[in-house]
Amino acid sequence: MDFDLPQEFQMLKDLVRRFVKEELIPLEPAILDREAKGLPPGLSQAERARVDKISHELGLWGLDAPTDVGGQDLPAIAMVGVNEEMGRTIVPYTLPPDSPNLRMLMNTVTDRQREAYLAPYVRGETTSAMGISEPGAGSDPSRIVTRAVRDGDDWVINGRKIWISRADSADFTIVMAVTDRAKGGRNGVSAFLVDRNTPGFNVLRRIPMIGGRATYEIALEDCRVPGWKLLGEEGKGFAPMQVRLGTRRIEMASWAIGMASRALEMMCEFVPLRVTFGQPLSERQAIQWWIADAATRIHMMRLMTYDCAVKLDRGQDVRLEVSMMKAYAVEMAWEVVDRAMQAFGAMGMTRELPLHLMASNLRTMRIFDGPTEVHMGVIARTVLGMRK
Repeated sequence: MDFDLPQEFQMLKDLVRRFVKEELIPLEPAILDREAKGLPPGLSQAERARVDKISHELGLWGLDAPTDVGGQDLPAIAMVGVNEEMGRTIVPYTLPPDSPNLRMLMNTVTDRQREAYLAPYVRGETTSAMGISEPGAGSDPSRIVTRAVRDGDDWVINGRKIWISRADSADFTIVMAVTDRAKGGRNGVSAFLVDRNTPGFNVLRRIPMIGGRATYEIALEDCRVPGWKLLGEEGKGFAPMQVRLGTRRIEMASWAIGMASRALEMMCEFVPLRVTFGQPLSERQAIQWWIADAATRIHMMRLMTYDCAVKLDRGQDVRLEVSMMKAYAVEMAWEVVDRAMQAFGAMGMTRELPLHLMASNLRTMRIFDGPTEVHMGVIARTVLGMRK
């Protein structure tokens, strides 16, 4: 049993680490300054164009996309290393395309959809959003009430979606809607490709989130979608949606490892320098135990995430491992970053260090894509044999 990344994937991880260190981390002061002034903590158009150019030249686009549309078809284990390194920075940058929506598309597209949606998505020409949650259906997507009804060759969608990232700017949104109420619950739910300018697709409001980010609420009002934009099989949208959610959760665990690792490094650099009552913090047992605990838990989390990714690549059922990994990783990283902020004292409370944005990101990650409590429930029911 080998616990190390294969050499080619380790080389890719090292390349991404260098990209983050040399291209993204130098942009952090500008991100922090914007956030401190109440502006969105994102990249300017010029900054994004430059980072896009460099990452593309380095061959970092389409890493896990199919080769027939220009991707490199890398397995999940390789992407764990990539996303761990991307998690080390607070710069909000995604290597095109966004893996979760990509994976859902890969599992469902027709030939026509492959040409119209998947291929340009892999090339970085388009962006996407995901419409699952509703005002009354968050952690339990089986409660979705948004309805899609056939009208000739088209579908007409009515309903509301909320907590959607990029809904205002994405070229298309994957919208989950009920197509057969009689089946109830998870059955009878379908996915649709809805273009941004489709009549009846209305962005209602921008919802400010902690850390300066934002999500959106949308309304679909007699939104007519051509029949060929049904994604996957009618009434069987829940399974590919779970592929999408599982991919995101592995991503989030990987990001959490990266954030915790960065916070630990910052702490290790700082505590020998800070002297209180005649003694460096690094010589105090409480601080030493924080560091030992962080290093141990990061190591545990990395192994757990690699294990889950390897099983996924083998085609195994990893629902239990995904819930364990997502719940543990974000809670672990939250505690490591919090202790780093505590070790920095008053400086840890400022907006001059990246720690507060890491903390904000992790706080949302404890909710997004399934709150920790929901995943703990899944784990308990599985272990107790209560899941059907």
